[in-house]
Amino acid sequence: MADDGNSMKRLKTSEDDRIIAELRRRNAELESENEQLRSDVARLSSENEQLSGLGNNEVLPVVIVPPTVDLSRIDTSIFTQISSFVGTARELLNLALTCKSFGWRQTTSTLNWSLVEEVARREVCSRATGAEMGSLPRYVSGTTTWLSILHRFDHPLLFDVLAGDGIEHRNGDESRVYGTNYDYGLSTAVTSSYIMTTGSHFAEFEITGTPFIGVARPMPRLIFDREGFNFFISDHFDTLLAERTDEWGDGNVHACQYFCRHGGTICTGFQGELTDGYHWDRGWEGMESCRTGDTIGMLLNLDEGTLTVYKNNRRLGVIKDGLSGSYCWYVRVGEGEAVAIKRGALPNAEN
Repeated sequence: MADDGNSMKRLKTSEDDRIIAELRRRNAELESENEQLRSDVARLSSENEQLSGLGNNEVLPVVIVPPTVDLSRIDTSIFTQISSFVGTARELLNLALTCKSFGWRQTTSTLNWSLVEEVARREVCSRATGAEMGSLPRYVSGTTTWLSILHRFDHPLLFDVLAGDGIEHRNGDESRVYGTNYDYGLSTAVTSSYIMTTGSHFAEFEITGTPFIGVARPMPRLIFDREGFNFFISDHFDTLLAERTDEWGDGNVHACQYFCRHGGTICTGFQGELTDGYHWDRGWEGMESCRTGDTIGMLLNLDEGTLTVYKNNRRLGVIKDGLSGSYCWYVRVGEGEAVAIKRGALPNAEN
């Protein structure tokens, strides 16, 4: 029994020695870590003193790495709602260019357009009246986007270029022009920022007097600064033809106008002398004159290549065919005459 007691004492002493040794080892590790921390604190204190000596003139650069967000995991209706506050077609286009999640077609959607396109579609449908929707181009995949339709809706028709000294805007309204002095002859106003290249386009012109109304090729603004500018004066033909681009297409009708006084039309290909450059047509079917207070409708259908005239919502007839390429609306007014332009609803088959 005495031996057993001694054995137990020896085992207990051995266990105690092991615990003490482990504690000493751990204590040594902690002292080493503390020493490292003291060294780090001393180094940082030294660096801080050096930076303090520099004053506020220098600041260490801070690099922030933006987090990566998986947009596909967020409900697209949230983005649609937020994006609807962006506003214009140009701003939505910039949004589409920032990320494929915005600008690429939504593979998980049954729609054949992107999230940004859906926002543009909703904007058009919520803001446009029935008549306005009828005057806007139709969405066609690969040809006409909802962004382009919204852009068209955002920009009203304006006479943004005036050629001649006898014409002006009043009260800052660029949708209406006034002829001011007949000594300068007829002056021209052009909707140069609204270029028509495909599809159907309908505009309405409220007239005072008997102006000329028509379509012509887009031109650089400097062209309209030429003295006595007129699409139908042969002195300008070489200059006008020098501005020809591929967007004019193969057509040779570069300007065509309707004369409200007697209903005649005049077209030119910017070639030849005065008599050859003009082509008067006084016998088109439906020919009719217009006067102050009338509203002239012009339908340019570039799919069919026709220009059709309407009077007070009544179709008169086609005044020119064979049109192709790009065109702008324009008018010519003399003293006392005025024209206001606005986008109208596309006429239907009944009228």
